[in-house]
Amino acid sequence: MDDLDQLEAQSIFILREAYRKLRPLGMLWSLGKDSNVMIWLARKAFMGRVPFPALHVDTGKKFPEMYAFRDEYAKKWNLDLVVRDCPPVEEIDPSLPPAARSAARKTAGLAALIEEQKFRGVIAGIRRDEQATRAKERVFSPRGAGHQWDVRNQPPEFWDQYATPHEAGMHIRVHPLLSWREIDIWRYIQRENIPVVDLYFSKNGRRYRSLGDQDITSPVESDAATLEDIIAELRSSRTSERAGRAMDHESEDAFERLRVAGYL
Repeated sequence: MDDLDQLEAQSIFILREAYRKLRPLGMLWSLGKDSNVMIWLARKAFMGRVPFPALHVDTGKKFPEMYAFRDEYAKKWNLDLVVRDCPPVEEIDPSLPPAARSAARKTAGLAALIEEQKFRGVIAGIRRDEQATRAKERVFSPRGAGHQWDVRNQPPEFWDQYATPHEAGMHIRVHPLLSWREIDIWRYIQRENIPVVDLYFSKNGRRYRSLGDQDITSPVESDAATLEDIIAELRSSRTSERAGRAMDHESEDAFERLRVAGYL
C-alpha cells in the first residue's frame, strides 16, 4: 500500500463514518479539483452510488466551463444535484473588504441551504495545506447555532475517534481530504483518471491553480499544460496555491473572519 492508497482508505473511512452517524447529510461540490476527488471517493465508498445529495451553492459568477462541467458530470455520475442561489452582495456585511464580501455570499447561501434541508452533516473538500486558518480544522468539525466556528473550542480527535455533538441549530462539517496536499490531489487525479475543468491547464503561459468566481480569481503564470506538468511544477513551486484568490490578499484577517462565520 502506497501513500495514495493510505489517503484513499482514510478518506473512505471518514465518508462512511459520516454517513453512519449524520443524517441528513450532504456533500458540497464546488466543481474544483478537490471536490471532484471527493465525489470520486464517495462513489468508491458506496459501491458506485453517492447516497447523499451533491450541493452546489451557486454565486452565478462561476466560469462557463465550470457550469458545463457540472451539468455533464452530474448526469454521468448519477448525482442527486441540489443547486441553490446566493443572496446579492448588498445583503452581505459591508464592513468586509470587497472580494471577501463577494465571497461571503456563498457563506450566506450555504447557511440558508443547511437550514432549508436541516442537514446534520455537510461534507466539504478543504485541505490543511491550502491556507493557515484551514490548518486549524478538525475532520469532524462542529458548527454552532448561526453556523459559527469556534476555533478555540474544538473536540480532540485521537486514533480516528470522531465526536459528533449535537445541539439545536448545530451541524457538523466533515473534511475527508484534510490530510491531503495539493500534489496528492493531482497525483490521485492522474492515477484514477478523474476529470477536471480544463481551466487548470496552461494556455498562453497562464493557468488557474485554484478556481473561484470569475471576478475575484486570477490565473497564475505557468506553462503546465498536462497532469505530468502540473505535478512536476508543484514539486518545485514556492508560489501559494491561493495566490490568484483576491480575498486572501485584502487584509490580514479577512479570510479568518470568513471562516469563523461559516465560509468553507
